[in-house]
Amino acid sequence: MIQQLIFAIVTIGAFVYAIKQFSKIRRNILLGQDEVIEGDSGQRIKNTLLIAFGQQKMFKRWIPAVLHLFIYVAFLFTQIELIEIFIDGLTGSHRFFSSILGGLYNFIISFIEILSVGAFIGTLIFLIRRNLLKLPRFHTDEMTGWPKLDGNLILYFEIILLIGIFSMNGADMVLQDRGLSHFANTGDFAVSGWLGPSLFSGLSEGALVGLERFGWWIHILMVYVFLNYLPSSKHLHIMLAFPNTYFAKLTPAGEMENMPAIMNEVKSMMDPEAAFSEDMSMEEELPEFGANDVTGLSWRDVLAAYTCTECGRCTSVCPANMTGKKLSPRKIMMDIRDRADEIGKNLDSGDLQFVKEELRAEAKELTAANYDDGKSLFDYISREEIHACTTCNACVEACPVMIRPVEPILKLRRYEILTESAGPSDWLPMFNSIENTGAVWQIPDARDKWRTEALNEQS
Repeated sequence: MIQQLIFAIVTIGAFVYAIKQFSKIRRNILLGQDEVIEGDSGQRIKNTLLIAFGQQKMFKRWIPAVLHLFIYVAFLFTQIELIEIFIDGLTGSHRFFSSILGGLYNFIISFIEILSVGAFIGTLIFLIRRNLLKLPRFHTDEMTGWPKLDGNLILYFEIILLIGIFSMNGADMVLQDRGLSHFANTGDFAVSGWLGPSLFSGLSEGALVGLERFGWWIHILMVYVFLNYLPSSKHLHIMLAFPNTYFAKLTPAGEMENMPAIMNEVKSMMDPEAAFSEDMSMEEELPEFGANDVTGLSWRDVLAAYTCTECGRCTSVCPANMTGKKLSPRKIMMDIRDRADEIGKNLDSGDLQFVKEELRAEAKELTAANYDDGKSLFDYISREEIHACTTCNACVEACPVMIRPVEPILKLRRYEILTESAGPSDWLPMFNSIENTGAVWQIPDARDKWRTEALNEQS
């Protein structure tokens, strides 16, 4: 009874704290602008099943894909055993499903153990790749400090979790063989059936029961640690890959988002009366073009930043990065997430110093609507980075969870050029040329002069 009470308290505490953490992530994502979700829902479901659930894009690099698949499938099937642990923890029963499922139970647990061995091998190889082989994409500037530690921590957690599983099942096998009433016979499991007797047969019954409970508690406590670790980790993609893939744009990757405000500006140049008569009045304030902060991006862009797996596939195929430019699409997404976290923490503080200066005298509380800390995404992302992007969309094609790093890059560039009237000096002649002749080249004649002359000749 005491164990059940402790289990209930620990479980409630873990879930309450996790809910608070995840609610903050949701709040941070919704700092972005509203965006209408368009497109065929059937295609969205198909993408979710194939790409998020089926790991389709992972297999462009089959070696890490197979290793990741072992861990991923083991994670999915282990949830069956986890549900049983919840029931046993609350009711005081032992292997609740064994009497219900009979021989199928032995097959399920054996299958989980085989997958767990594969996951253990995959985990070791991933640790070797990161720390001994030192794959270049895991050792760039943005992958120092916490990102590097974060990438290793989850692998250490996985190993501890597996130790818990096999300690629990291995000791259970020996206790079943000794005929203890509480440990009903389930038959030998695929791995623990020989591993348990090999390692633990010399232990006393008391030591075996203690070892079985140790494995049981290690298992569930690591699950709770992992649950509450996710909100501050790149491994949040375990949960967010599904909504991010579902809500990802269905338009072709190279299709740039149209800006109605820009269309109005062009129409005002061509025909001022037509432009302002319907779409906007002369007194209406000109809109802010692009985005300079998380609050100017779409919520979908911020969701993508929190979904980023930091795998570096986008950066490894980026032609700008490969030629020595400062741009790293992965860093762009990490910077957006870090900036959203910074705003979220400041909002949680409730400190009125973060209220917009013109509203500070009358403000009673700090909200996302009146927030201003004097910083922006340009404090995280340099101008040099966004200028280097060629919008080739190689990063979009490489991303295993359908993130489009090009979109926030374009929004930052639009803000710089259209709102700040800034940008690289060597771009200005191109802009002037487009405005004057409709072509990117500085030529004295109109771009369609050849067409006009051809029509004149025909007539």
